Amino acid sequence: MPRHEFQPGRLLAGLVLLTGGVLYLLDAAGERDVPWFLILPLAFGGLTLAALVGVTTYAVRRDRRDRIRESSER
Repeated sequence: MPRHEFQPGRLLAGLVLLTGGVLYLLDAAGERDVPWFLILPLAFGGLTLAALVGVTTYAVRRDRRDRIRESSER
């Protein structure tokens, strides 16, 4: 399998959605009483945070690529 870039925004989005799924599973099994209105802010806030992390990661990597390109052109 070829190596690929680490993408922290996607990791965070996956963890947030996995957490929401586990909470629903616990509620369905009767282990916890999770109100439905807890999952929506969790998912929305987590996906918003993941988007911010993804945009920040993209900006940092783009800046590094630009610096490398400028130094190789000299």
